[in-house]
Amino acid sequence: MTHYKTLSELHIGNGWPPPENPLFSIVGCQRDCPIGDREFTADAYLVALKKLEAGVILYGRTAYDNTNGSMFFMKPRQIIQMHNLQFEENGFMIMIHEDYLHGHELFNVMQKYGFFDYEVNEALHISPKEETIMWELHDKIKAEYNNNQDEYSREIMLGHVASILMYSQRFYKRQFINRTDLSGKTVTKFNTALQHYFEDGGLQRKGLPSVNAMAEQLHLSPRYLSDLLKQETGKTALELIHLSLISEAKNLLKTADRSIAEIAYELGFENTSYFTRLFKKQTGMKPLEFRKHAQAN
Repeated sequence: MTHYKTLSELHIGNGWPPPENPLFSIVGCQRDCPIGDREFTADAYLVALKKLEAGVILYGRTAYDNTNGSMFFMKPRQIIQMHNLQFEENGFMIMIHEDYLHGHELFNVMQKYGFFDYEVNEALHISPKEETIMWELHDKIKAEYNNNQDEYSREIMLGHVASILMYSQRFYKRQFINRTDLSGKTVTKFNTALQHYFEDGGLQRKGLPSVNAMAEQLHLSPRYLSDLLKQETGKTALELIHLSLISEAKNLLKTADRSIAEIAYELGFENTSYFTRLFKKQTGMKPLEFRKHAQAN
């Protein structure tokens, strides 16, 4: 796999014209865009809008998705996979070397956008109206990019990038709602997978369930899963795992004739102190206090 340290190397490696700025570049993609089937990493953020042939991205595809643009967001050193992707119509790619963001407020803002940790198959599928907004912002960036760049250019271009990211956050929330309508609530599938983990002896064999393990069960990236659940329930995947564990713990404390340490081990906790801290955080009482209170009532 090729790793590109500079945008110039990235452009050369993909057969694109040299960038106008060594730390910020924009590439227009025609239908025959020479990106091909490839894997590479780069020290840069990538924001891309492309139209894909139907059926290429296998997860979550619908007739609506197939006829509209898709946006992808990659962070530095994340593997960019273009295998088996077929593009239709025009698109664009904006590449921002991480050094270009140092000292700018957008550097911190970008860390908060979860979609930079999504997988390729969790792209943002935008409507024609939404796509028009993205192209208008692209055109503003391109106009500044192709102009004789001066001391104002960085602020102007990054300002428009910030707008693209803010709109993307809004459009993802819309997509989460649409996805729920099309395929059912993710929280139901999540809870089913979690319950299966409990009943199948996962707690004893593997320990506490992780967000990564649950995401893998549902064929989602951990960040996408948490953001979906947050949209549906107001709680992250980890918070829901903790709630389920405490629910199991309450049942055992009420019904099982076992010590606190034994219950903690049965639930996958490596030590009693962590179990006690989590239980008190969720209930306001330590496990032993809860047991005594339950027995008294």
